[in-house]
Amino acid sequence: MYKEIVVHVDDRETTVAVLEDQRVAEIYLKRSLSQRLVGNIYKAKVMNVLPGMQAAFVDIGLEKNAFLYVEDAVSQDQQVLSPGSTGRLTISDVVKQGQEIIVQIVKEPIGTKGARVTRNVTLPGRNIVLMPTASYVGISRRIEEEDERERLKQLAGKLKPEEMGIIVRTVAYGISEEEMKEDLDNLVRLWKHILNKAARISAPNSIHKDLELIQRILRDLFTEDVNRFLVNSQLTYEKVIEALSLLAPELKTRVSLVRDEDLMDRYNIRLELEKALDRRVWLKCGGYIIIDQVEALTAIDVNTGKFVGTKNLEDTVLKTNLEAAVEIARQIRLRNIGGIIVVDFIDMSQQEHWGQITKALEDELEHDKTRTNVVGLTQLCLVELTRKKVRQSLRSIMQKDCPYCQGEGKIMSEDSVSLKAYRDIREMGERTQAPAILVEAHPLVSAHLIGSGGSGLRSLEEETEKQILIKGEESLHIKDVRLTAIHNEDEIENLALPVKSNEIYTVKIEEPHIGNSYDGIGRVQGFVIDVEGGGALVGQNVKVKITKVFRTYARAEVIEPLLHN
Repeated sequence: MYKEIVVHVDDRETTVAVLEDQRVAEIYLKRSLSQRLVGNIYKAKVMNVLPGMQAAFVDIGLEKNAFLYVEDAVSQDQQVLSPGSTGRLTISDVVKQGQEIIVQIVKEPIGTKGARVTRNVTLPGRNIVLMPTASYVGISRRIEEEDERERLKQLAGKLKPEEMGIIVRTVAYGISEEEMKEDLDNLVRLWKHILNKAARISAPNSIHKDLELIQRILRDLFTEDVNRFLVNSQLTYEKVIEALSLLAPELKTRVSLVRDEDLMDRYNIRLELEKALDRRVWLKCGGYIIIDQVEALTAIDVNTGKFVGTKNLEDTVLKTNLEAAVEIARQIRLRNIGGIIVVDFIDMSQQEHWGQITKALEDELEHDKTRTNVVGLTQLCLVELTRKKVRQSLRSIMQKDCPYCQGEGKIMSEDSVSLKAYRDIREMGERTQAPAILVEAHPLVSAHLIGSGGSGLRSLEEETEKQILIKGEESLHIKDVRLTAIHNEDEIENLALPVKSNEIYTVKIEEPHIGNSYDGIGRVQGFVIDVEGGGALVGQNVKVKITKVFRTYARAEVIEPLLHN
C-alpha cells in the first residue's frame, strides 16, 4: 500500500489527510478558533461524588465539569476488591469532595456532556508510552513477530522505572536500547515537571498541554510505512524537518514542500470532506450505504441501489456487501465514528458469505490506529462493531444542529402546520371581539389554509364568524404562523384587498402556477398575483397591470417583461 500524509496550512485552518493508494482514509482538522483537549493534564478539584453513578464530577477549569468514572479514578495496579473483602471499590473510597487531584482528558466534551477524565495519566513518546501510575509492560499488538515482542518486552522491563509502566509502540520495532532509554528519559523528565508544577498551583488549573496537530502527526502517524509527507507551508516544512531531526532523522528525505500547487485540490481532499458529511455514500458497483449517526450509536444500512449484477441474486448481494464492507471501514476512519456501530448488510442465505464479509471488515480495519472491534453477527443478522471514542467526529467539528429542527433532521410539514393554525385561528375567534383576524404564514402554509378554490378560508370564516385575512410571507419559516386581531375597518379593507383593478405594480415572479405552468405567481404584501405568461419569467422582476381582483388572489398581465433582475 502506497501511503502519504498531506498537510495543507492556511491562516484559519490546518488540514492533515492520510492517503492510502491515493484515497483519503483519515482527516484531521485544526481551526484557529477551536482547540483539542484530549491528552491535556489538569489539577482538578472534586466537586460532587455520586455513589449512585459510581462517578464524580471534577472542576478542571472548563465551562462544564469533567466526568470521572470509578474505574478511571483508581490506579491500574490497585486491587479491584477493597481490603477485607468488603466488595468492589466505590467512588467514595477513592475520592472525596473538595479533594485536589491530577487528571488527564481522555474524551473531548461533546454536546451537553463535559470531558471524560482519568487519573491514569499516559505520556506518549515516539517509541513508547509512559504510564506513571501503572507498573506493567505492554507491547503493541501490531508487532506480530514473537521474537521481537519478547526482545522489546525484556528491554522495556529492564529500563522502566520502579512503579511506572511502559507501552511499546508499533514504531519501536527494531529500536536499540539507547533509543528506548532516550525516549524514556525525556518522558520521565516531563512527568517530574508536571508533578512540580502541580505542587505549586491550586485547582482548577491546566498543568500540561499535549502537542499541537502537526507535532502529534509526526509522533503518532509518520512512521516507516509512510512513503511521502507533503506540506504546502515553508514555515511548517521547516518545523517538520527540525522535529524529525530529533524524532526520526531517517524520515526527513520523505518530506517535500509543495508551494506551486493546491494539495487540497490535487488529492480531492475538499471533495472528500464534503462527501464525508453526506448521509448517502455511493459504491462503485452502483449500490450505496446510508449512515445515520446519533451520540453513542451509528446505524449503517447497505442497499443494492442501481446494481443488478450479472449472475444471480446471491452473487449480486455478496458483491455489494463486500464492496460495502471495504467502504464502511474507510468511512468509519474518515468520519472518525466512535461508540457502537451496527451495520445492516443485505441479507444472505449462505453462512460462508457472512464469514467473508466479517473478514473483509476486519482486514480493512487493520489499518485503523484507533482500537476497533468487530463483535460479530447478531441474531438479527446485523454486524456489530465497537470503536474507541476519543476525539470529536468529523461531523461534530464541521456541523451544528439545525436551529429549526434541533438536529432531528425533520421539520413539520405544511399540512401539519396548517392543521395547527386552523385550531389556533378557531381559538382566537372564540376569544376576540375583533371583526377580523390577520393570518401571516409561509406561502406553502397559506395555500393549505386557503384550500382549493378558497374552501378552507370559507370554512374558517363560517366557524369563527370572523373575516379571515390570510397573507403569505416568504420570510417566515414554514413552522411559524402569526395571528393578529384586527379592529380597524380601514385596515381590514386594505389587508383584504391590497390591490385594485387597473393598478400597476412591480412584482417578482416567485414560481410557476401549480395548476398552470404557463402562468407565474408573484405577491404584493403577501397577496397572490397570478401573472399571465409569467411561468417563463420565474426569478425576474416584472411590471404588471392588475386585470381582475378576487377574494384570495388577483389576475395580472405583464406590461414590461423584464424590468430588472
